[in-house]
Amino acid sequence: MTGASTGASTGSRIRDVTGTVWAIIALPLIAILLAFGVGAVIILGSELLVGEPFDPLLPLTAYAALLQGAFGSFDAIVDTLVATSPLVFGGLAVAIAFKAGLFNIGAQGQFLMGALAAVAAGVAVSGQPPYIAIPIAVVAGVLGGAATGFLPGFLKAVSGAHEVVTTIMLNYIAISVLAALVSGPLKVPGSPSPVTYDVGNAGYPVVIGRDGHIGIFLAVIAVFVIRWLLYRTTLGFEIRTAGANPDAAAYAGMRPRRLIVLTMVLAGGLAGFAGVDVALGLTHQMTSSFGTTVGFDAIAVALLARSEPIGILPAALLFGAMRSGASLMQIKAGIPVELVDVIQATILLVLVATPVIRRVLHLRGTQNPLATSPTISRSYGSESVL
Repeated sequence: MTGASTGASTGSRIRDVTGTVWAIIALPLIAILLAFGVGAVIILGSELLVGEPFDPLLPLTAYAALLQGAFGSFDAIVDTLVATSPLVFGGLAVAIAFKAGLFNIGAQGQFLMGALAAVAAGVAVSGQPPYIAIPIAVVAGVLGGAATGFLPGFLKAVSGAHEVVTTIMLNYIAISVLAALVSGPLKVPGSPSPVTYDVGNAGYPVVIGRDGHIGIFLAVIAVFVIRWLLYRTTLGFEIRTAGANPDAAAYAGMRPRRLIVLTMVLAGGLAGFAGVDVALGLTHQMTSSFGTTVGFDAIAVALLARSEPIGILPAALLFGAMRSGASLMQIKAGIPVELVDVIQATILLVLVATPVIRRVLHLRGTQNPLATSPTISRSYGSESVL
C-alpha cells in the first residue's frame, strides 16, 4: 500500500513539474514555431513572385543551411556565441527594466553610448598593459550606458515623462552624438572616412577559436549576477515589488521614484556593457555610421525569456544563432539574410498577441510572457509616479 501511494505521489510530482514547465515554455515555443512557419510561407511565396522553379522543400533547405551556419562546425559555434553575448547583456537591460514596470526602448542608444565611451577610453589607454587598459575601457563603457539610462529614469521620476517616449528620442540623440564625435575629435587625422584609432591593448583577448573573446564568459556571469540581484537582495525585491504594484511599494515604505532612476541606470549600464562587448571584442574601433540591431533585438529576447535572467541565455542564443547562420543560408539557399529580421519580428508580434493566441489555441494554464511586463499594456494616462 505504501509503495502504491509512493508511486502515485511520484507520478503526481512528475505531472506537476511537467505542467509547470509546459506552462512556462508553451507560448514562447509556439511563437518560435509560428515565426518559422511564416518564414517558410514567405520563402515559397517569393519563389512564385520571381518566377523561379517552384521547390516546395526550399524552406527546409534554407533552415538546414541556417542551422549549419550556426552550429555546423567549431568555428560556427564560436561565431554564434560571439553573436549571442551582446544579446545577453541587451536582454538583461530590457528585462530588469520590465521587472520594475518600465519599458526600456532605449537599449540601442545606451548600447551606442557604451560602445563609444569604451572605444574613447580604450584608445586613450591603448598603450597600457591589458590588465589596466581593459578594465578602464569596460568601466567607461558601462558608465556611458548608465548615464544614458539615467536621463529617462530621472525625467520619469521627477516629471512623469514616459520612458517609451524619452528613450526613443535618446536613441536618435545617441546616433547623432556618435557621428559628431567620430567625425570630429575622435577621428583619425587624414583617414578617408570617419573612424577612430584602434583600442590596442584594451581589446578583449581571444580565448576560444578565431574570435571567441572573454565577453562570452562575462555575459554568462552577468546572467547569474542579475538573477542573484533580483531574487536574493533587498534591492531586487524592491524593484520587483515596485514593478508589480508601485502604490503597494510606496505604502510599504519603498521609494518608487528612486527605484525608477536606479533601475534605468542599471539597465543602461547593462546595455552599455553590450556595446563594450561588441566594441572591445569585435570591431576595436568606431565609425560614424556604427550600429547594430542588438538594442532592438534585446526587446524580443527579453520578451521571449519572460524577463527571467536564466531564460535570457536560450533566447539570446536563438537570436544569435539566426544572425550567425544567416550568411550561409543566403549562400546555399539564395534566401536573403533579411529573412532573419522577419522571423524575429514575427516572434515579437506573436508574443505581443499572446492573449489572442491563448484563446485561439485553448492554452489554459499557460503563463503569459508579458505578465512580468505590465508596462506594455498599461496606458500612459493610467500611470502614476509616487
